[in-house]
Amino acid sequence: MESSKKNILTAEGLKKYQDELDYLKVEKRKEIAQAIKEARSQGDLSENAEYQAAKDEQRLMEARIEELEAILTNVEVVDLDEANGQSVIRIGSKIRVKDLEFNEELDYQIVGSNEADTDAGKISNESPLGIALVGATAGEVVTVEAPVGEIRYEILEIK
Repeated sequence: MESSKKNILTAEGLKKYQDELDYLKVEKRKEIAQAIKEARSQGDLSENAEYQAAKDEQRLMEARIEELEAILTNVEVVDLDEANGQSVIRIGSKIRVKDLEFNEELDYQIVGSNEADTDAGKISNESPLGIALVGATAGEVVTVEAPVGEIRYEILEIK
């Protein structure tokens, strides 16, 4: 059964997924088809490692294409112009918070779960921190339940 949950993406995230899907369908399919063709020409397929590797790669690629198509068929793009400059944190907001335990300032952007990448400072609206931040305003202190206990963040700025 199809999930009716919207996949929330920024325009940048939407473009990234569309570009990846286009690359896989147009270029990668051709590359893999060529690798399979070359491996077939080498004879016995049952003991042909190159053939098996190419077929495995093809299966993984087709699964990724299906995944991307599923994401893109039920997508909601957030308007960053609308999100930024707001006094309340929402999906698309860029914020600066202070970890009160470690006295460390951190920059984040709230994004949908498909785009989340903590290394790039993009946190999901569905993560514990994302849930605590969405709807909050500058100057507020939010508390996040974590396995190590409660972590408190002061919202310094909504950019």
